Amino acid sequence: MSQEIQNYNDSQSLEDKEICNLLYSIINKKLAKAESKIWHAHPVWFLDGNPIVGYSKLKDSVRLLFWSGQSFDEEQLQNEGSFKAAEMRYTQIDQINEEDVKRWLTKAKEIQWDYKNIVKRKGVLIRLMTKPY
Repeated sequence: MSQEIQNYNDSQSLEDKEICNLLYSIINKKLAKAESKIWHAHPVWFLDGNPIVGYSKLKDSVRLLFWSGQSFDEEQLQNEGSFKAAEMRYTQIDQINEEDVKRWLTKAKEIQWDYKNIVKRKGVLIRLMTKPY
């Protein structure tokens, strides 16, 4: 784990730190070839410079966010924002279903919208043809 992400996780309450550490472990194993870093103040994983997944501490929960999650056809994920993102929120570590998260991460590799170039395209998202990761 990078020191930046370790510092982020360590700065959380005990329960939220456990949630963050488990999410990190699942994501990092499933997206072994992805770049991970603190981006906009929370941990995010990128494939070819495109944000795929991240987690962040909200007031009442830890949010797991998939930038292209609205395209995953997963009932448990809730739409977030006006683009293609979807989220799952956790308040306790036992709410995390590892198989669900792994399935969503597989879809995150396969289904990507081009957030990397959203500013250049003036807010227009296009679906990427993804590489096998």
